[in-house]
Amino acid sequence: HVQLVESGGGLVQAGDSLRLSCAASGRTISNYCMGWFRQAPGKEREFVGGISGAYAVTRYGDSVKGRFTISRDNAKNRVYLQMDSLKPEDTAVYYCAAGEPPWTVATTTGGYASWGQGTQVTVSS
Repeated sequence: HVQLVESGGGLVQAGDSLRLSCAASGRTISNYCMGWFRQAPGKEREFVGGISGAYAVTRYGDSVKGRFTISRDNAKNRVYLQMDSLKPEDTAVYYCAAGEPPWTVATTTGGYASWGQGTQVTVSS
């Protein structure tokens, strides 16, 4: 069982950048597909992007393609979400998640068994 802790959220203006970090403990993240999701008030949890444990294959949600980038540092047991050109509609609580098997990238919440507590990102216009 892997434990996940997100950090790096905050209040920024539209057009700014922000980098979220997800620190894992208990197990190495190379054994997992790692994903980022977000949830705005009154909305369902939305897939932002994910990265596989093998070959670091990435997939992104349509709303963030070209603006967000996921990376992983297996040596540090961390996953990152670089968010550029932020928009007010990106405002949400962002969650890191770990799923199996590691050689694919799940795009739904059902593909992930372990979740962090979330970090708030607020983008003002």
